[in-house]
Amino acid sequence: MAFAAASTPFSLSSMVPTHRRTFRHVSVPRVINASLSPDVSPLLRAAHHTVDSYVKSGMVIGLGSGEASDMVIRYLGQQLRSGSLQNVVGVPMSARSASEAAKYGIPLEYFRDDNQSIVKAADEAVFMIKEEQYKASLEGSIPVLVQSLNWLAIAEEIDDLYLGDAEVWRRASVGDAGPLGGDFPIVTSDGHNILDVIFTTPIPSLANVAESLETIDGVVDHGLVIKTRCSVVIAGETEVRTVTLQTSTVENGV
Repeated sequence: MAFAAASTPFSLSSMVPTHRRTFRHVSVPRVINASLSPDVSPLLRAAHHTVDSYVKSGMVIGLGSGEASDMVIRYLGQQLRSGSLQNVVGVPMSARSASEAAKYGIPLEYFRDDNQSIVKAADEAVFMIKEEQYKASLEGSIPVLVQSLNWLAIAEEIDDLYLGDAEVWRRASVGDAGPLGGDFPIVTSDGHNILDVIFTTPIPSLANVAESLETIDGVVDHGLVIKTRCSVVIAGETEVRTVTLQTSTVENGV
């Protein structure tokens, strides 16, 4: 989810998320003992905590997709109907989130830019993950949006940047089709392909990775958020933890 104050203008659009989100643990995690029944799923507890802790009346909120986001949207609709929250506007980042938000009575606004722009323009981005998905170190894969006509040359240039430290695969639209993306690679509405830069060693600096990717001709965008305050809500079996990634830390290359 991406949050902005009611008076803050921002634009949106759609960067396809990486297979696994990874974050650097830079602040002491806060532990929250959720008040819901112990029988409630960890993600549902995390969804309630996210709405109760981060959503305020008058906010504009980017609504993501997935199981956890669906739970957030459902609970947010309940809070709006009860009057606990007022004048909250959702910006759907997919057809799925738009459908869910409309179903639960959340007022919507639509923007023509991509989803990555939502996150970059927001005051804060909040991600929800299960505890087993959380990694405190910088590793994993980073999605890179590239021009499709010369995608292979771009992939080779990215591969040269991280020789021995990363593999570059074109994302397929169906199944696992290998590094070249098979016969049916993903093609976005703007005609771009998506490359997954899969790091095989820890990443020393996300800021340096973002900077190096942006120097490559043909790279349209990437999945790194380095100028927005980010929080991760971690759904554990018995508790909810939050970890905050401070903007200044990332910009200084830590």
